[in-house]
Amino acid sequence: MTAIVHFTGDANPYGGGDPYADYRTADLPFTHYADLADRRLGAGVIAANDEFFAQRENLLLPERAEFDPEHFGHKGKIMDGWETRRRRGSSADHPWPAAEDHDWALVRLGAPGVVRGIVVDTAHFRGNYPQAVSVEATSVPGTPSPEELLAADVKWTTLVPRTPVGGHAANGFAVSVEQRFTHLRVNQHPDGGIARLRVYGEVVPDPAWLDVLGTFDVVALENGGLAEDASNLFYSPATNTIQPGRARVMHECWETRRRRDQGNDWIRYRLAAQSEIRALEIDTAYLKGNAAGWAGVSVRDGEDGTWTQVLPRTRLQPDTNHRFVLPEPAVATHARIDIYPDGGISRLRLHGSLTDEGRTRLAARFQELGA
Repeated sequence: MTAIVHFTGDANPYGGGDPYADYRTADLPFTHYADLADRRLGAGVIAANDEFFAQRENLLLPERAEFDPEHFGHKGKIMDGWETRRRRGSSADHPWPAAEDHDWALVRLGAPGVVRGIVVDTAHFRGNYPQAVSVEATSVPGTPSPEELLAADVKWTTLVPRTPVGGHAANGFAVSVEQRFTHLRVNQHPDGGIARLRVYGEVVPDPAWLDVLGTFDVVALENGGLAEDASNLFYSPATNTIQPGRARVMHECWETRRRRDQGNDWIRYRLAAQSEIRALEIDTAYLKGNAAGWAGVSVRDGEDGTWTQVLPRTRLQPDTNHRFVLPEPAVATHARIDIYPDGGISRLRLHGSLTDEGRTRLAARFQELGA
């Protein structure tokens, strides 16, 4: 695994020009997983003890944080992030915050799952970032209120112990807790600002919910599907193709660079569990001059199964949703879409239902992860 670079200390004061020119970041080994705290999946920051300078909701905005050096309001500098007021001690004799003082925010994951890594991004917080952060997680079914989550009987598991962080930096933390979580508590010690929070991991759906649905999209991210690998990620991540809803702009699609050879591009997926696929959709919404020209879909059953084509190479139209009913159901655990020769698609939908084996295995994993 790639060693994670850790940052500490202040960044230099903003000196003009591109504010990201001196931003501190590094390659992180877990960012190929889906962001479980993505607003498109239904994530939200449901409470915070303080948000005096900047609102807690900014934590989960999908775009990177912006900085306007001239943007001030009645409370001071307006920051694109979550920022709390400066803490003070108990008296003139002890004006400094106590060691245990901290601010917190409660985050509902958009899709419950196993967390593989967390990024606490302090972009543009150069001298007003927290000295340290910590992250805890819990698993509570249903839609608990902040008061219910903060009750004394709720068990919280530490994912990131109290750790010093740096200003204007992507502070990354690998997580190795094999448990399904629904909510996080992000703590900043003793106060300060965080621009963005990213929670990378694997979605673990509730098998009882999928069972009630009957027919559903077995490759959808929110149902436990995963984009395992792709030939090219030059413009956008392959995970975009299994996000909820239709793409609204081109950057919510998957687009490859232009090929100059006789090959083709592809994405390989792992389904929620073994499933019986009966229909599929290939959507090229918002891809008008760069949609794939043709596409084919293959499936396999098991890690070592043989790939079987269920949709032969078929002409695609730009900015169009294409629907296909399979001549006979296909049992599979994995799927692959090949596009020719390059370009992109916005969504792939595989409609079907769990097999008895898939249902059993998914339920077993659900239990193993403490759900």
